[in-house]
Amino acid sequence: MTMRQRVDVNLDELDQIIDRSTRAPLSESEGQKLKTALHAMAERLLRKRSTEKTSAVLPPDAAPAGKPETGESAPCGHGRNGAAAFTGANKVTVAHATLHSGDLCPECRRGKVYRQKEPATLVRFVGHAPLEATVFEMERLRCNACGEVFTADEPQTAGAAKYDETAVAMIALLKYGTGVPFKRLERLQEHLGMPLPATTQWDLMAAAAKRMRPVLEELIRQAAQGSVMHNDDTGMRILRLTREPGDKRTGTFTSGIVSMVGAWTIALFFTGWKHAGENIAEVLKQRARELPAPIQMCDALSRNRPKLEGVEPLMANCLAHGRRQVVEVAENFPEECRYVLETLRDVYRHDALAREQGLSPEDRLRFHQEHSGPLMKRLHEWMETQLAEHKTEPNSGLGKAISYLLNHWPKLTLFLRQPGAPIDNNIVERALKKAILNRKNALFYKTLNGAGVGDLFMSLIHTCELNGANPFDYLTELQRHSEELKQKPSEWMPWNYRETLARLATPAAA
Repeated sequence: MTMRQRVDVNLDELDQIIDRSTRAPLSESEGQKLKTALHAMAERLLRKRSTEKTSAVLPPDAAPAGKPETGESAPCGHGRNGAAAFTGANKVTVAHATLHSGDLCPECRRGKVYRQKEPATLVRFVGHAPLEATVFEMERLRCNACGEVFTADEPQTAGAAKYDETAVAMIALLKYGTGVPFKRLERLQEHLGMPLPATTQWDLMAAAAKRMRPVLEELIRQAAQGSVMHNDDTGMRILRLTREPGDKRTGTFTSGIVSMVGAWTIALFFTGWKHAGENIAEVLKQRARELPAPIQMCDALSRNRPKLEGVEPLMANCLAHGRRQVVEVAENFPEECRYVLETLRDVYRHDALAREQGLSPEDRLRFHQEHSGPLMKRLHEWMETQLAEHKTEPNSGLGKAISYLLNHWPKLTLFLRQPGAPIDNNIVERALKKAILNRKNALFYKTLNGAGVGDLFMSLIHTCELNGANPFDYLTELQRHSEELKQKPSEWMPWNYRETLARLATPAAA
């Protein structure tokens, strides 16, 4: 694709060119000017690309290498969830109106009917307020002689507190899990006749966060022992922020840290003036000295690297960040970018295959060395040739993208030398979407304390999601057992709290 030169035109000039075209052929300069204007308008009308997949980035007339054109689209799924997917739904067993297991078959009158292992299922949704309120009206009786008033006892189902633990968990999940601001939830509850002021919601969140703080501290301690740690940050606004004396920085951020600890994955969020590198350094202060240095995955920004004596992580850089720079110039250098993107596409396919096959870190390393190693070697040689033989201008967009890849090549290819090294930082990019969603909806935190409450709930909720735990149930149980978790917070992690609940229920059952 050739780059068009900038041409200054206005609507009156275009009208005159079009009018002249009805009377005589256009000159070459007029035709070129009209074509440039039409192409520019067409580009403005094109829908922006919402994905960086190779098939979407490269020109549409080019078929992916090794994939024949069949003209057939992939079959679409029905888009529905089976009844087994509704694990949180109420189950209602409906017996047959006339038949029972063991009865004579009414059809053939010879055999007997027996209950099937899998029942027929029907799923029905009904609408409710996010938080429902119940008004208990206790009857009052008054003596007409002495004036004594007798009031019915409060029912046991009413509970001891006005706001049940499930209500607090739902507010936390709506606000910090799905980005619903307090004021928006306040308006919704008011429309449904069950008012819940934003100030009340915040008071509930602050009180619950204080009780759950030991769990977050334990998560941080365990995250520090991880073998692989991802980190990055995104901008965040705090209206009232008192900085440390001497700190002249003006930015505020939410840092995301995702740590792989054995079979479990821990997500942590930290909001304030510190960068991701400073926050991960604070976490690593709790790392056991006998453990080897962890692998740290981040982009190439220096602020993402921790400055901590005694712990020097093995640095890996995100291949997706390098690929993205190629994506941004693919329109101007389609053929060159095609080679880079298709090579990296094959590397990602190899990584997906290793993940699907459940390979161990050592087996995955050998698999990448065998299949991805030759690809990355040829890519490295090709990029060096592009610059050395002046096939690509170093100051062009493609030249800068190639220079980025070459300058950080050892860290970008750590997955070819170190067992367990990831190839990109996408897991923490996805984690930061929770903070970004909250920023887009609520715009800011009012104070650093409010940001800390948000960090706690986002950390607990996203850690549940990463480990297949139910965050609503988890937050509810943490509140109900706040005294127990103070004693042994390690027994109240998203992956083992169910076993702890079962153990606590055993003496009562006996």
